[in-house]
Amino acid sequence: MEEKKEIDIIKRVLDGDHDSYALLVDRYKAPIFNLACRMTGSYEDASDLAQETFVKAFKNLGHFDQKKKFFTWLYTIGLNLVRNHLKKGKRVSLRGVAADTDLPSRDKSLNPEHSLIREQKMRHLNMCLHRLPDNLKEAVVLRFYQELSFGEVAGISGISLSAAKMRTYRGLEKLRELMEEQSGEPDSGL
Repeated sequence: MEEKKEIDIIKRVLDGDHDSYALLVDRYKAPIFNLACRMTGSYEDASDLAQETFVKAFKNLGHFDQKKKFFTWLYTIGLNLVRNHLKKGKRVSLRGVAADTDLPSRDKSLNPEHSLIREQKMRHLNMCLHRLPDNLKEAVVLRFYQELSFGEVAGISGISLSAAKMRTYRGLEKLRELMEEQSGEPDSGL
């Protein structure tokens, strides 16, 4: 959805057409859920946080600066809710979370052995990801799982562009260390 269309939808919502908000929810529900799921490691928490993100955004839509990107504003709300959730001591539980939360379903062209190996590697990666400090995990998730630019990572995280690049780099380095530490051998895949 292009920015102009989003602004038109926001204007309609602010003018009383609250049903139009569903268009924005439909557009961003998967990315917001995936962000929350990657950060918390819980489908249940991610679902609650995604819903809370859209409720909070709706309530504060009048404060949205229409000269800026709605996407960045919404992600910032979602990320702040996730941060608060994690600060409350609600730590990550990886039980019940698939290794490929937002990845395409299994590649049918892979034989069962290769598919199993891929799933094990993804599970290992996710376990290591959740051992990262929250600020590094956040940068890695936004950049590589959400596929955002460094500029978008900076805007959403409320940091400079150079800080976003540095956090991402440090996150990847720490992730590599954790993966090597757990597997006992260097991982050439990162």
